[in-house]
Amino acid sequence: MDATEYARRRAALMSRMGDDAIAVIAGAGECPRNRDVDYPFRQSSDFRYLTGFIEPDAVAVLAPGRAEGAFILFSRERDPLRETWEGRTIGQAAAQSDYGADAAYPIDELDAMMPGLLADRRSLVGDLGADETFDQRLIAWLGQARAQVGERAPQAVETLAPLLHAERLIKSPAEVEQLRAAARISADAHTRLMATVEPGMMEYQVEAELLYDFRRHNGEPAYPIIAGGGANACVLHYIANQDALRDGDLLLVDAGVELAGYAADITRTLPVNGRFSAEQRAVYEVVLAAQQAALERVGPGESFNAAHQAATRVLVEGMVDLGLLTGDVDALIDSGDYRRYFMHRTGHWLGMDVHDVGPYKVDGDWRTLQPGMVVTVEPGLYIPPGSPVDTRWQGIGVRIEDDCVVTDSGHDNLTAAVPKTVEAIEAAMAHDNG
Repeated sequence: MDATEYARRRAALMSRMGDDAIAVIAGAGECPRNRDVDYPFRQSSDFRYLTGFIEPDAVAVLAPGRAEGAFILFSRERDPLRETWEGRTIGQAAAQSDYGADAAYPIDELDAMMPGLLADRRSLVGDLGADETFDQRLIAWLGQARAQVGERAPQAVETLAPLLHAERLIKSPAEVEQLRAAARISADAHTRLMATVEPGMMEYQVEAELLYDFRRHNGEPAYPIIAGGGANACVLHYIANQDALRDGDLLLVDAGVELAGYAADITRTLPVNGRFSAEQRAVYEVVLAAQQAALERVGPGESFNAAHQAATRVLVEGMVDLGLLTGDVDALIDSGDYRRYFMHRTGHWLGMDVHDVGPYKVDGDWRTLQPGMVVTVEPGLYIPPGSPVDTRWQGIGVRIEDDCVVTDSGHDNLTAAVPKTVEAIEAAMAHDNG
């Protein structure tokens, strides 16, 4: 993303706020992992969306109409001693030249400057509730400002999310290209994985293969990688990845890269030995047909819920055909009895967060899809051991997931290159695995 993209985003937020409001937005801080070691740092998505700034301990202030410039950035001051240990700090000069800040100050000056910045503003916009410690600082600054200038300090406090997340929900062309790049890396990783899977491989080795592809492209997992063999595929968020892959089992792989702040999210289900059994194929074909029915309902003007409804009907029809459920399809859908084998929704928003921001309903009604929205499409069937069905179905878990950006005429499946039909998967897995 270039500086003009971030400037456009800040301008859009300030337009929604109004000229007499001020926004105070904190970036993420470092989180200790253990003694002298922090977890890998990830910037707050909202903060990165508005600034592109990727260092810890930073605060952005947006003050529309401010004579000296609306965008003020507080961040770490350059310190040669610390840089000897931790590497170069961006500093205040680069905050202005490289990140477009109109003014930049050391983070240590934040407490002294904030009460004055709040003067003559009607309302304060902040990410309230995200960080209790920062909330307390906001309240303290507000109290100081009111003590200094009375009613000329903000009398109302607004939450950032409703103002910003509507903008984040519709991806710009630059964001779509970043999502496309993440999808391409993830798709290549899934495809390469198919040529390596074999009986006896460990689930953590599957994870390692994907991590290799993600890291060699300067990415990282967008979420903990799921590599569930056999009955583990029936656990929706299985991330232990500790078991051996057995001949005759399926392997469910749910993994996507985060690249420059944008996520991909792909699931494929593979036969460990390279060939689907008759029962595995039967379940797989039901899920594949459900996904195709859902994909046909992803486009402008469609309800967000339309894809889920389409997938659910095909899945329930398949469950009845396979003998997993008995009864009338409409009655089974109405009762929700199918949820014992399909218990999640068919998709979610995708963007900077793998489950991205934005409400799915507006005034109680499902949101209508618009160009620039990005959704996953991921039906599944999960039949854990002990289910009240014939034992030949037990332990089979299947999910198929792709990432789609809504276009003017339909959608663009960003992850369509990953083999998905039974024949394509078996061909991709045709290697020396016996």
